Amino acid sequence: MDKSRKTVFVCQQCGKESLKWLGRCPGCQSWNSLVETTVSASKPASHLASAESAVSELSHVSAEHAPRVALPFGELNRVLGGGIVPGSLILISGDPGIGKSTLLLQVSAMISGQGGRVVYASGEESLHQTKLRADRLSIKGDGLYVLPETDLEVILQRMGEVSPALGVIDSIQTVYLNDLEGAPGSMSQVRGCTLRLMQWAKPASVPLLIVGHVTKEGAIAGPKVLEHIVDVVLYLEGEAFSSYRLLRCVKNRFGSTNEVGIFEMKEQGMVEVDNPSEVFLSHRSKGAVGSVVTSTLEGTRPLLVEMQALTSVTSFGLPRRTANGVDLNRLLLITAVLSRRAGLRLSNQDIIVNAVGGLKTGEPAADLAVALAIASSFRDKEVDRGTVVIGELGLSGEVRGVPQMERRIVDAARQGFTRCLGPVVSLKGLNVPTGIEAVAVETLGDALQAALDR
Repeated sequence: MDKSRKTVFVCQQCGKESLKWLGRCPGCQSWNSLVETTVSASKPASHLASAESAVSELSHVSAEHAPRVALPFGELNRVLGGGIVPGSLILISGDPGIGKSTLLLQVSAMISGQGGRVVYASGEESLHQTKLRADRLSIKGDGLYVLPETDLEVILQRMGEVSPALGVIDSIQTVYLNDLEGAPGSMSQVRGCTLRLMQWAKPASVPLLIVGHVTKEGAIAGPKVLEHIVDVVLYLEGEAFSSYRLLRCVKNRFGSTNEVGIFEMKEQGMVEVDNPSEVFLSHRSKGAVGSVVTSTLEGTRPLLVEMQALTSVTSFGLPRRTANGVDLNRLLLITAVLSRRAGLRLSNQDIIVNAVGGLKTGEPAADLAVALAIASSFRDKEVDRGTVVIGELGLSGEVRGVPQMERRIVDAARQGFTRCLGPVVSLKGLNVPTGIEAVAVETLGDALQAALDR
């Protein structure tokens, strides 16, 4: 028996190891996620110290030789913090069919169009299939080298021969290393391949864009492994019925994680949305009851979102609460405050709240808009179309302040809104733009009176 090899059970969701099989992972509580894996106790290879591994004083290190690579995609530059950092590993994930490969093929074409070579390693599509997608996107492909290969060592060898300005791995779950145990996509392969890519990219100063699959829960397969190794983690989000996509950053070693890029999926591929507020409000109907517009912050960008609510007498003993694009716990909180502090009898009402356009917002600044939308539907009274509502609700019924109020109001005024309903603490001493009236409220009762009892 080879004592240098042993068998362990590894969770394919979080990477936790166990000496015996368990039905439920003790780390992430996932069911049936532990897979038997053979590991070898190999010693790390010794190597001589290189110039890059020598100790250096930080004040004497210059970053001028590694400028960011700016992309023609302004939305992607915004999310990345100004462009791609050479030698960085960027992981982009999302649901199947959301547009990850389309976006990366467009980015590759942009880099190659600027004179840089790009190697696109596709482990999921053949050369002909990639060409068909490129033709659909009107991409000629000059300077764009496609490599239909899953052996990672072969991919890195070909990249070394081409010396690209950018490398794309589509996807990390399809590539493998021969000296690692397990099938492609297993925890050991995903971890080993990502580490090998990092070891190659850093000395070569070649940025790598890596596609990562998601689990049925919506998390990246092997999240704790991949997210710790890579430099940037991006999620491409969007509803299946909507053409709009949100590129959200959850980790960025070289910039802020608060930025969000907004795209629209069209026949020619991903197209940037310059004015998302105008797009999401373009189909708003006149005289709609239960409709209120609020301003949420997606990173540093204010975004106007229409909140819709519908109340109806329940047909069951227990009323239902349904939230689309809004956190269900926030909806339960708002409903309780409306019942207790505003006197609305909602105990026999089914309540459905929807953020129009397939957007998802968890910012508390939308609380007051959701509350007024529910009250508008319950009382069957319309909230003025020219009013934007901003504010967080407290359990005692007070309207709490929100950050970046001036920026939100300026964006609302630019979109043609003439009235802003918000908290006193945020509007006090604020320089309100010409053409918009600021209405300050302290409590939920004041807000209901200002919005519905005019």
